[in-house]
Amino acid sequence: MQRKYNLGNHAGVPYNQENITSMRTKLFTIICLAIFSGLACFSQNNVAEEVVWVVGDEPIFKSDVEEHYLQSQYERTPIAGNPYCVIPEQMAINKLFLHQAKIDTVEVANSAVMQSVDARINYFIANLGSKEKVEEYFRKPMPELREQLINTVREQYTIQQVQNNLTKDVKATPADVRKYFNTLPQDSLPFIPRQVQVEIITINPVIPQQEIDEVKARLRDYSQKVNSGESDFSTLAILYSEDGSSTYGGEIGFKGRAELLPEYANVAFNLSDPKKVSKIVETEAGYHIIQLIEKRGDRINTRHILLRPKVNEKDVNEAITKLDSLRVDVINKKYTFEEAAMYISQDKDSRNNNGMMLNEKNHTNLFEMADLPPEVAKLVDNMQVGDMSQPFVMMNAMTNRKQVAIVKLVKRIEGHKADLAEDYQILKGMYENKKKADIIEKWIDEKQKKTHVYIEDGWRNCEFKYNWLKQ
Repeated sequence: MQRKYNLGNHAGVPYNQENITSMRTKLFTIICLAIFSGLACFSQNNVAEEVVWVVGDEPIFKSDVEEHYLQSQYERTPIAGNPYCVIPEQMAINKLFLHQAKIDTVEVANSAVMQSVDARINYFIANLGSKEKVEEYFRKPMPELREQLINTVREQYTIQQVQNNLTKDVKATPADVRKYFNTLPQDSLPFIPRQVQVEIITINPVIPQQEIDEVKARLRDYSQKVNSGESDFSTLAILYSEDGSSTYGGEIGFKGRAELLPEYANVAFNLSDPKKVSKIVETEAGYHIIQLIEKRGDRINTRHILLRPKVNEKDVNEAITKLDSLRVDVINKKYTFEEAAMYISQDKDSRNNNGMMLNEKNHTNLFEMADLPPEVAKLVDNMQVGDMSQPFVMMNAMTNRKQVAIVKLVKRIEGHKADLAEDYQILKGMYENKKKADIIEKWIDEKQKKTHVYIEDGWRNCEFKYNWLKQ
């Protein structure tokens, strides 16, 4: 990351002579590198910037190491060893990849970077409680933190792209996987937890129109209060919204269109006046009203109030009766479970897959027990292969609304050490990952041998992974 310096404008606003500022910045960096043996470079505001490593012509600053360490502590990322050895070495490795990225003219999509940055900032706010507390924790204002994260994420994505380019030709044949499996010592074989394949049929109990009308009436009342200036949108969101964003006044952070529910996105991206409230929007999550905060390119930050119509017990019981009748018909072989799923189930993800549940974690039909919805896991744990459950009530994770379901256990693979026949795909992935890691290790070793590296006294007494201290 090229560090930027303020060379004379104390408000931090660059002079209009953009090329002069750029020239001064480059000159300042060159001077710092020329005197790095003096331990520190000083910015115009007299803040010492200690250079601890130099890789090629790129410096690594002590402050960068400290900030990386602070963020690792907050995110509870384990560091294998002395952080003042491990972190700068990893930063040096990153600079090797970034140099290669310049040679290969690697480009990263801005939308992917911004999506990741927004997710991280939202994560920080959710855990620390507010933007102000995030600024206090990281000791910098939000715009500065955001710019730092943009640079960090862009570098991460760039490095990933370089690594992908290096390993793109790695493909395992069955013979490769078999040979790899045979070289693994028995005590090194990975343990594969119990896995199951499950089919599901769900019905969403009917919601009375009166309940829907009452929800819409409440939302219209909130809209009127905001539009008239009687109430603040964020205050109403804190008090009444049924979404997790209510803690933050309904604000959901910058999102791209693809990250939002389609109906929400269509309305949100057409908003232009931050003082006005949208019409009522229905999505699978419930009913919303939306307020624009800011548009930034192809991303938008909004706040919303979400209300979910409630399901009453009478309608739940009717859905249970319907599924119980369907279960009897399947037992009597009027049709198969799979046929019933295709025509009756209201679970859109499994309906077109003969009722088979899809594991979003690994994009297969196999689930470890912990990855199943808790209500499903509890039942499946005591079922035999081929069994079909009684109707039961579960919570839909998206809508946070009760739904009624029955499940069928199609397959169970008990926990075991990896087996070539049963776990070929897992072993194939392990083999390919090892080959990729070997290629990257070899590339780093060769690249760093050809690169000038200087490490300051006081930062050399480390057990480095690579031979940076060339004799």
